[in-house]
Amino acid sequence: MMSMLLTVLVISELRFDWTEQVLGSFLVSTNATRPESGAIWEIGKQTRTAHQAIEKIVSDRQTSYREAESATSFKQIAATIRPEEWLLVPPDLFRKLYLELPPEVAKEIIPSFSYLELINNRDWERTYFEKDGDGLNIYMLDKDNRVLKRLPISPDLLYSMADSEVAFGERLENFPVFEGRLYPGDLFFQVLKNLTPEVRDGIIRRPEHILRLPGNIVRVGISDEAISGFIQIGFEIESGAQQMVMLLQGHEWAVWRLHSLLESEMQR
Repeated sequence: MMSMLLTVLVISELRFDWTEQVLGSFLVSTNATRPESGAIWEIGKQTRTAHQAIEKIVSDRQTSYREAESATSFKQIAATIRPEEWLLVPPDLFRKLYLELPPEVAKEIIPSFSYLELINNRDWERTYFEKDGDGLNIYMLDKDNRVLKRLPISPDLLYSMADSEVAFGERLENFPVFEGRLYPGDLFFQVLKNLTPEVRDGIIRRPEHILRLPGNIVRVGISDEAISGFIQIGFEIESGAQQMVMLLQGHEWAVWRLHSLLESEMQR
């Protein structure tokens, strides 16, 4: 009798899938009370939160936001945007700022292929920048304010964007970070030309910045402090009666190699 009953239950299950239907009905009825957990729940929660936040920014007239009209860099945006403020950046301006970044920094924000794909999909309408501590969050939206991509920029990545800075009327002695680490310009280039192209590119990542300034490099200073994988290098430039110092960021591993060789040459 028991075996016959089991046989009937098995056949019934195979034909009508009543077990799955009962279980499915139970899960639907208890869905609201079950805790949200697991990878799928978490991804969905983050997407809903980001979408709701953007919808609030767009629809809430009391929210502080403004449109970037003359932003010159991501770093400048980070320095000027206030907490609780959102900065609207048109796609054309975002593209301009993106293309001016060093390639290795730009790909950390969004790889060029992914960026190209986003543009060609023609869904991207606007971009909001949000302050996130000492970093930034970038939200790329479609016409319905749906988040296509969220691009976080860490404080370390922002620091690496500081390609150059020029201090006119200054000399390297006025920068304490270079104390005891000043080298003649001729020696610097003598050592530099004997390094591999990879190391040279790591030391001077954007040589065009130096080329824009008139005059000759007479001395070079190297900081002894590494920040976020970069070391500051100072170039003292003379042009007639004018002097200036250009500050650049070099990759730590390449600058340490340069510094070691400069010290060896100085001790000869």
